[in-house]
Amino acid sequence: MNWYLAVLKKYTVFSGRAQRAEYWYFTLFNLLIAIGLGLVDSSLGTLNPETGYGLFSGLYIILVLIPSLGVGVRRLHDTGRTGWWILVGLIPVIGTLILIFFFVQDSTPGSNAHGPNPKGVTA
Repeated sequence: MNWYLAVLKKYTVFSGRAQRAEYWYFTLFNLLIAIGLGLVDSSLGTLNPETGYGLFSGLYIILVLIPSLGVGVRRLHDTGRTGWWILVGLIPVIGTLILIFFFVQDSTPGSNAHGPNPKGVTA
């Protein structure tokens, strides 16, 4: 849970680096919260079957959009790539697969153009 809160505290930080644990724990908690809110939307009748989103899950997704982009850009920085690679996610299916490949890679050893290696530093 600390990783999730750490990303939210860096709400609009697009510089620096994020290690794999920070990115993947944030993604895991996002998924669990979105599923939970989807269940709440379904039980309250606010779920739109056409879009798959409801009132609460839709609001949540909007609220975590900027932090999600921020941690994604920082994760790309950690692998030695520019944050602009996040835009490849706009390509259906292939873009998502490319980003997943980048996100699971290990950190660039030592410092890179985006800062020191975050490994060994806890959130």
